[in-house]
Amino acid sequence: MHRFHIPLMLFLCLIGTQLSATAGGNAKNTTAITLHIETEGTDNPKMIFPQMANGKTRYFRRLPEISGKDIRSYSPFPCETGGFGLTLLLKPTAANRYAAITSANQGKWLIAQVNGRVVDGVMIDQQVSDGVVIIWKGIELADIKLLDKTLPRIEDEGKKKP
Repeated sequence: MHRFHIPLMLFLCLIGTQLSATAGGNAKNTTAITLHIETEGTDNPKMIFPQMANGKTRYFRRLPEISGKDIRSYSPFPCETGGFGLTLLLKPTAANRYAAITSANQGKWLIAQVNGRVVDGVMIDQQVSDGVVIIWKGIELADIKLLDKTLPRIEDEGKKKP
């Protein structure tokens, strides 16, 4: 009987691990925001992707410079073309990194992706040292609803949750 219990216990542990990993991930309940810097088209093709920006195909790093873990809080705003934009406040270490990125990459493009879709892009023309990122367009109401589940709004920072 002892031999029977070990495989059964291993099987049950495996099932439990898979269920907890699936439930704990909440992949459907989060919004992924990433910022990608322009790079050369001659870089390793596995590390870059093409994207139209200002009427020209440009290449961007697959690995983001800024991602959701770097965001402290956010605030949506209506955009002129419909939909929404976002103001993002970065955590202090990410704000320092963003300042260095924008200082070293002036004249290059920076694009924002939300859940893998490119929503906006800007050409870097100066260093941004205040830790604020603006995504001017391309945000949907569904994105905001998901963000509300994972990030505080700027105006609610410092308030205690009930």
